[in-house]
Amino acid sequence: MFQKILIANRGEIALRVLRAAKELGIKTVVVHSTADADAMHVRLADESVCIGPPPSRDSYLNIHQIVAACEITGADAVHPGYGFLSENARFADILAAHNITFIGPSGDHIRIMGDKIEAKRTAKRLGIPVVPGSEGAVSDEGEAKRIAGEIGYPVIIKATAGGGGRGMKVARTEQDLIQALQTASSEAGAAFGNSEVYIEKFLEKPRHIEIQVFGDGAGKGIHLGERDCSLQRRHQKVWEEANSPALNEEQRAQIGEICARAIADLGYSGAGTIEFLYEDGEFYFIEMNTRLQVEHPVTEAITGIDLVHEQIRVASGGGLSVRQDEIRFQGHAIECRINAEDPRTFTPSPGTITHFHTPGGLGIRVDSGVYSGYRIPPYYDSLIGKLIVHGRNRVECMMRLRRALDEFVVDGIKTTLPLFRDLVGNADIANGDYDIHWLEKHLAETV
Repeated sequence: MFQKILIANRGEIALRVLRAAKELGIKTVVVHSTADADAMHVRLADESVCIGPPPSRDSYLNIHQIVAACEITGADAVHPGYGFLSENARFADILAAHNITFIGPSGDHIRIMGDKIEAKRTAKRLGIPVVPGSEGAVSDEGEAKRIAGEIGYPVIIKATAGGGGRGMKVARTEQDLIQALQTASSEAGAAFGNSEVYIEKFLEKPRHIEIQVFGDGAGKGIHLGERDCSLQRRHQKVWEEANSPALNEEQRAQIGEICARAIADLGYSGAGTIEFLYEDGEFYFIEMNTRLQVEHPVTEAITGIDLVHEQIRVASGGGLSVRQDEIRFQGHAIECRINAEDPRTFTPSPGTITHFHTPGGLGIRVDSGVYSGYRIPPYYDSLIGKLIVHGRNRVECMMRLRRALDEFVVDGIKTTLPLFRDLVGNADIANGDYDIHWLEKHLAETV
């Protein structure tokens, strides 16, 4: 087991990893920007190192400074959390060159899954169902028209190196296609430094279903069920739940087994999430995230397995702690992402939290690094906390969530709590009857 882990992140995920390390008896080091000097994870860590000014490029994305912090403190492993450098293959390679363990997959696997075209090719080779579309990048207008004609309109243009909805455009006719191709390519180049795009069939009313997987790097793989992440705004997840209201036991087991087998065949090490669009009983691979997900707590709630403990165990060479036949799914869990944003316009709302009170009681968990008097800086992601609720079934979970949302108090800034209080009372949500477009339509109708 590791002696000391450096946590290369901030906010609630840094605190989440810190707690897991402490439970395992591992010393912790956190890095932070000058803007985060008073953050909770900085206060609780065994050691902390300031690595730069507020801009991420000068601090949390500064590989040289993070490696230097490892060497100064004697950290023998780095947990990247999510975002920032968590899916940066070069970072993983540099750590390996310095004999520091990256708590995650190999740089090669990060590269494969970070390139959307190569990821799709790999998924297809591993027996994972994929969305019909181009075999590679498309830049020629004639080729784009041919492919779109073959798979049928509407189609979606996506950035090969993309994420978060950037570099994505829908074309419903051939007339739309060329403009969508040019716009998506331009956006991709500006956002990711790579203007390559590809074409896929656009599904009209899909759900977003993802499978949590783990590999030991030596040919063994397991899955820990699915999460339904269909409630999204601008391709950003807002509400996640496990299990999905749309799947039955047979579908759940079938897609889980496919993913677990693929991870084993790939020789993958650590946590990963294979994401699908799901429509009319069919799954279509869209991407694989080679890291811990924001929404991992709902999986922990229904399995009782600490995913960060498992990440650390696998990275240290201890292998998987459970076999597939030992995993049991109990009850239902929902996570709400509480952001420092205006609940109607979704504009960021940085500032000082004057009062912060979290709900409690059976089945309630809040992952957050903020506190009364804490100032939300304007430089980073607006997520300030996650409310995770678990119940014996979905009905109980929804009842408990409604009560928890009523107890949650954040004063001094605007948050998305009112949005969730609205959603928990909606009939479609109560019935689990929604898709990836539902939330944006709902918001447009309620403005």
